[in-house]
Amino acid sequence: MRKILAAGAIAAAVASLLGTGTAQAETNPACPSAKQIGSTVYVKNYDETVASVKQYAGCGKNYSYVYVWDSWLSSRGRDFVLTTYIESGGLTYGYKTGSRGQRELWSNAANTIDRCTRAYGEVNGSSYFLFAKTGQRC
Repeated sequence: MRKILAAGAIAAAVASLLGTGTAQAETNPACPSAKQIGSTVYVKNYDETVASVKQYAGCGKNYSYVYVWDSWLSSRGRDFVLTTYIESGGLTYGYKTGSRGQRELWSNAANTIDRCTRAYGEVNGSSYFLFAKTGQRC
């Protein structure tokens, strides 16, 4: 019985570590076949990771995605607003702002598949303004 309890405790500890702070992308509701392009970047507050920002391509469009980490939510709560969009040539496409406390946000579809693009994600709270941009993809 002790071995079963110990194994269960270890499994719970591992699961809690895996679920704390990591960002798990959901399927894009506008284009379920969209795939991530380029690397994930991180919105930071000094050394603390706040959110992940990713760029996706699919259905002939580009999408940006921002996801707030569990660790930020547990320490700061939901007093923030997310914004995300695709940037190309200094212009913004697919711009979208979420509701206060919304944890993840997909941009609107950007008709930029034939251009060099990057994803932008922002976490804007009452006392902070944090953002990150992915590397450019051509």
